[in-house]
Amino acid sequence: MKDIPGLLLDHPSSGPALRVAVVTETYPPEVNGVAMTAQRMVQGLICRYHQVQLIRPRQNHEEQGESSVSFDEVLVHSVPMPRYQDLRMGLPAKAELLALWKRRRPHLVQVVTEGPLGWSAIAAAKQLRLPVISEFHTNFHAYSRYYGAALMSKAIGMYLRWFHNRSHCTLVPTEAVRHELAGMGIRNLQVLSRGVDTQLFHPSRWNKLLRQSWGVSDKRLVVLYVGRIAAEKNLHLLMDAFRQMQIVRPSMKLVMVGDGPERAKLQAMHPDVIFAGMRMGEDLAEHYASADLFLFPSITETFGNVVLEAMASGLPVVAYDCAAAREHIRHGENGLRAAFDDAHDFISKAQRLGANVDDARRMGLNARTTAEKIDWNRVHDRFERLISDTVQQWERCHDRKARLSFVPDL
Repeated sequence: MKDIPGLLLDHPSSGPALRVAVVTETYPPEVNGVAMTAQRMVQGLICRYHQVQLIRPRQNHEEQGESSVSFDEVLVHSVPMPRYQDLRMGLPAKAELLALWKRRRPHLVQVVTEGPLGWSAIAAAKQLRLPVISEFHTNFHAYSRYYGAALMSKAIGMYLRWFHNRSHCTLVPTEAVRHELAGMGIRNLQVLSRGVDTQLFHPSRWNKLLRQSWGVSDKRLVVLYVGRIAAEKNLHLLMDAFRQMQIVRPSMKLVMVGDGPERAKLQAMHPDVIFAGMRMGEDLAEHYASADLFLFPSITETFGNVVLEAMASGLPVVAYDCAAAREHIRHGENGLRAAFDDAHDFISKAQRLGANVDDARRMGLNARTTAEKIDWNRVHDRFERLISDTVQQWERCHDRKARLSFVPDL
């Protein structure tokens, strides 16, 4: 399994080694926040000498799962996601999971996503009397309004409540999400924040040649957006804000990194905007560091990893007062927060940032300082304590026959 930069690769466990079955509908090489976060958490467990069994959909016919002493990848059947043909989702696989876990029982099942594969994992774990932790990453009930299914929002909320209340606890990225889900009737919520790779995302990755390829000089400002180019990302507001910023600085450029179902339409409507496509690793980091300002108009995020990546890259961010922005942006000091879902306020904040270069640079420096304190290893330490406590509580409360002895240290 490929190592991830920024992780301590020889980080001792705080307790006995565990076997953890991680079930997710999305995982790299797919590129999205959930996939990248899932990979981070898997690598964090392995670095602490736990054994991980990763169960995910096969992304193409030729793909083969990886296997090592500490990592076993099981690929299951999949189909394209509706409206997201470049993403795959797993099919129901309860029988397959039952057989898999009867052969070698995990200490804990970690369900990352709420699709058919995640549902199958919870059902199989319940039948085998295994503890389950679920995660909440995507506001599906909020997304529904962008895809002509607003009437489905209530039904989706009911499904999410049913799904997560079948797990021992549900992990959420912020206190605000915990409060929202508690209001929906979801119980046993635990806040587990996210980190950022400050070695990969760094201002030193500024690339003059990249800026020249965009047709901009050192003195021209570049506005950046990174994320899926999809309806739920509120991209019409991004364009409106950028056009208003151009009134003050006509030479300003907008660069959009990512792909999605709205790209072709937006590209046709805005031929002067640079659509850079999907970027990863150091290439992505150079795109961040070579820009000057970051706009993120989404109101459907549960967190928004890109906000932290932009801050780590030394960019001042304009975002709505929610998710990662609410957690980490101190208004006027390391970025600007607009009143939630107030388009006029978002545009006003973007104009303010674009009009005052010195102020923007000061906020960018402060954003980098903030990001340096948001360490992935701290997140992994807390997660390890949480799963260890969960297994111990489960073993104390359930039948001896369902108990497992810990595997020896690797």
